[in-house]
Amino acid sequence: MEFSEEFSIYSWQAPHSKEVKTNMLNRRSFLKQSALALVAGTTMPAVFPRGVAVAAGRGILAPSPRRVLIIVQLKGGNDGLNTIVPHTDGTYYDLRGELALTPDQLIPLNDELGFHPNLSAIAPLWDSGDLAIVQGTGYPYPSYSHFVAMNYWEQSRTPDGGKGLIGSGGGWLGKYLEQLDPATIGAVPAMNIGSKLAPELASRKVPISTVRSLNNYQLQKDNRYRAISETRLDTLHALYKTPNSNPGMDQLFGGAFQAALDGSIAVQEAHAAYTPAVTYPDTNLAEDLLLLAESIHFNQDLKVGHVAIGGFDTHANQLAEHGALLLEFSEAVAAFWADIAAHGHQDEVVIMTWSEFGRRPDSNASGGTDHGSAGPIFLFGNQVIGGRYGEPASLTDLDKKNLKFTTDFRSVYATVLEKWLGAPAADILHGRFEPIPLIATNT
Repeated sequence: MEFSEEFSIYSWQAPHSKEVKTNMLNRRSFLKQSALALVAGTTMPAVFPRGVAVAAGRGILAPSPRRVLIIVQLKGGNDGLNTIVPHTDGTYYDLRGELALTPDQLIPLNDELGFHPNLSAIAPLWDSGDLAIVQGTGYPYPSYSHFVAMNYWEQSRTPDGGKGLIGSGGGWLGKYLEQLDPATIGAVPAMNIGSKLAPELASRKVPISTVRSLNNYQLQKDNRYRAISETRLDTLHALYKTPNSNPGMDQLFGGAFQAALDGSIAVQEAHAAYTPAVTYPDTNLAEDLLLLAESIHFNQDLKVGHVAIGGFDTHANQLAEHGALLLEFSEAVAAFWADIAAHGHQDEVVIMTWSEFGRRPDSNASGGTDHGSAGPIFLFGNQVIGGRYGEPASLTDLDKKNLKFTTDFRSVYATVLEKWLGAPAADILHGRFEPIPLIATNT
C-alpha cells in the first residue's frame, strides 16, 4: 500500500446542532469526505503502525549515530553577489551600480570577499571554522522560473538540454527517508515547519509531520459548542474504531488517528517543557527554528527538519529588502545554533541553505536584480570543515547575462547524504555526483 504525500488532515466541525447525532454519519462516508481534522492544513505525522510501514516496501538503511540535517530554504532567488561580495573585482561595481556594497560596509572573509553587513550574527561561525560556503552552485540548462527551478532542486533532477529530465519525481529527502530501516525510523523522522509540505520531503511511503503553528497543531474544536467538545472527540474515536471490511484500512485510519492525536499532544508538551538557552528574535524564521530546536531536544528520532524564509525575489528596492531578509536569516540561525549547542546537540546537527537560483549580476532600472542562475550555499555545523569550496562564478564570462555555475548542487546533496547521513547518494540522486570534502566525519 502506498500513501500520497498530499495525505492531509483538515479541520472538521460537526453539524450545526447541539446534539451529537452519530447515527446520521456513518464511518465510510465520514472517511470518504475527509472529515477528520487534527491539524488544519498540515500533513499527518509518520505514526502509522509498523506493519503498514513495512508493507510500504521501504529500503533499509542501517542506523548510525545521531545525525540531523536542517534545511533553511531561501525562497525567491537569493542574490548571491550581495550576500558574499567580491569587493576587489571592479566588474562587480560596474554591473551593480547603486546596488554595490563598498568594502568598508562588509564583514571581511578574506582579502577578496566580504559578508553582507547584516550577516554579522553568523560571522563568528565563519571565524570558528564551522561555516562552509559552496560557491557558484547551479546546474546545466538552468530555468529562470521559480516553480520549475524549485522543482529541480526539490526533486534533484535537471533538464537535459531540452531532451527531457534527468532524474525522477519525489523529493530527494523523501527518498532518503524511504531508505531508513522501518524498525528504527521512529514516529517522527522528519518535521516540516510551514503551511504545507516542502516538496523535497515528499514521499509516497513515509508521511511527514508538517507544523504550521503550535496553535494549529492540535485537534481543532468548535468554540461554539465547548460543552460537548469531549463528546465529539469520543465520537471521532468511535468512528475510527468501528470495524471495516478492509483490515488494512482499519489499521491505517484507526492507528493513525490515535497516534496523530498523541503526536500533537507530545509537540505541545515538548514546547511547554523546553527552555531556550538564548532569546530568539521576534521573527517568523526564528520562531520556526525554535520549534525544530525543541524537536531535536525531545525527539531522538528526528533526522531532517525544514524551514523556509521567503521574499528573496528582489526585483525592486533590493538594498533595503535584501538586507532585512539577511538580517532575519542571520540572527535566527545564530540563535538556533547557540540554543542547540547549549543543550548539547552541537555535534548532531548540520544546517544547509539553498535557493532556487541567484540573481543577474547587473542591476535593473527598479533598484533590484532579475532572475539569475548560480549562487552560494551555506553549511553550518561542528562537523563542517569551514571555508570556501568551488570556484566563484565569473563576472565577465557570462551566459546571456547570467552567471555560469561552477558546482552542481547535487554534489552538495551527495555530500550531506553520504558524509553526514550515511545514505547511498547515487541511488537517491539518480546518478553519481562527487561529494565535496567539507564534512569531517560520517561515523
